[in-house]
Amino acid sequence: MDASSTYQDSLPLSSDTLLKRLEDWGLSFTRHSHVPLRTVEEAKAVEAALEVPGETAFRLKNLYLRDRKKRNYLVSLHQDRAIDLKVLGADLGVGNLSFGSAERLLQMLGIRPGAVSPLAMVNGAETGVRFFMDAAAREADRIYMHPLVNDRTIGMPPADLSRFFDRIGVTPEWLELA
Repeated sequence: MDASSTYQDSLPLSSDTLLKRLEDWGLSFTRHSHVPLRTVEEAKAVEAALEVPGETAFRLKNLYLRDRKKRNYLVSLHQDRAIDLKVLGADLGVGNLSFGSAERLLQMLGIRPGAVSPLAMVNGAETGVRFFMDAAAREADRIYMHPLVNDRTIGMPPADLSRFFDRIGVTPEWLELA
């Protein structure tokens, strides 16, 4: 199975259910459907057309990581930020990091590779995933991310993303990176 909405009903929480929750909670977002996106490069080719004129967009690169003690992390950074996992592990104060497997991604965040996003913390909050986010995202007008599938993107103001985190009981750890 891929990470598109075609298979969303096989996830612990479907994209449709998540989007309905966001609406019910009164959170503001724009929704876009597109071809499945698996890489930052693919996303750049499609998502630039989704931006709202006059707004500052923040596009994410999302990493599902584990340390040697088998603790799980979701790290959401600006899509153009270069990443060195050794340096990132030191910045987070957790030691050596490696990418988590597709099986653990589904188990811990309820999503498949290609659909990783801060919104997956709706599942990760219950499984003890620690969440880090690029502090620069707070300065954007709109943050673009996948709603648990990779053929949809939503754009959400940072204040509404913060309200989402409050609703699910997640406190992001903000990364001030050079």
